[in-house]
Amino acid sequence: MKPIVVVGSGLAAYTVIRELRKLNREIPVTLVSRDNADSYSKPMLSNVFAQKKDAASLVLTPAAGMTQQLGINVLANTEVNAIHRGSKTLDTSLGAIEYDQLVLAIGSDPIRIPLQGNAAESVLSVNDLADYGWLRHELDTAKSIVIMGGGLIGCEFANDLAGAGYSVTVVDPGAYPLSSLMPEQAGKQLLEPLKKLGVTWRFGAAVQRVDATGTGKVLTLNDASNLYADLVLSAIGLRPRIQLAHAAGIAVNRGIVVNAQLRTNDEAVFALGDCAEIEGRVLPFVLPIMHAGRALAKILNGESAKVVFPAMPVVVKTPAHPVVVCPVARDAVGAWHTLASGEGVKMGFFSGENDMLGFVLTGEYAAERNEMTKKLAAL
Repeated sequence: MKPIVVVGSGLAAYTVIRELRKLNREIPVTLVSRDNADSYSKPMLSNVFAQKKDAASLVLTPAAGMTQQLGINVLANTEVNAIHRGSKTLDTSLGAIEYDQLVLAIGSDPIRIPLQGNAAESVLSVNDLADYGWLRHELDTAKSIVIMGGGLIGCEFANDLAGAGYSVTVVDPGAYPLSSLMPEQAGKQLLEPLKKLGVTWRFGAAVQRVDATGTGKVLTLNDASNLYADLVLSAIGLRPRIQLAHAAGIAVNRGIVVNAQLRTNDEAVFALGDCAEIEGRVLPFVLPIMHAGRALAKILNGESAKVVFPAMPVVVKTPAHPVVVCPVARDAVGAWHTLASGEGVKMGFFSGENDMLGFVLTGEYAAERNEMTKKLAAL
């Protein structure tokens, strides 16, 4: 019997396998991972430096433990070079691997904007455990940091690194933090609390060059001004990994295109997690992955199911000023309205008088997450 083959070893991959094992312990499953396949929490990478956690301490279960716990075959440090849909085989660095059904949980890559300068290649991104380990190594000799990007990951790193005593400057072409997730009134709530920690903000600007100096790096911005730092961290965003699917003739757009059954245009190939575009939506957050994993496990077990996403608030890990946001779709029609303000704000996105599509809570109002989620779910 050919196995179900899952490509990837992040939260999406292990979630769907865990959920499948709750339903069926007999179906053979092979997991193929380009890294060592240890199980760890990727969302923790942006907020544990101040806790003095190294990369090894973030491993929840080593690959050998996952093999035993889930009763699966784990092929670690194995590259998948191509998908041959006709023969249902993968071309890998270990040779050909056959599959009955294929699950792509291959994640995303950091967006890297083109930079000039002789130190452009020294700009770091953190997208996995190895990246985090290298960041910790580089921070041993750094005092000042420039973070490119004032979105979710950039703000989390800024809070964490400033809290650990580093001088942090955030450079972002937008007008305020978290501008892709929330309105200006809410985003600007982060400015002063993080400034008190030691974060300097540079909005309406972008890095163009990174050059080495005798003691660090000099950054040239698009307004011709300069910044000096020991370390530069890029946190501009993530781009779904679609190349493998595209080369195999699997439909892609912003992500690997799947329907509510997480199925691609090939009946035997599925996708979930950061790499997937589910009915037009790319949802690179924990809760969507959990819901998708449960639905896909049922489908792989031969049951009829589809993923249904409830209200799924995102907690931004900025303890200096807590933020919870239930994002609205890019094409949502409506407006943000302030529901309360004080040491933070409570705002809702309404398409009509009472039709709330999303919300944002900052500061003291972040504690109302469950109440607002229930209210949104009831609409």
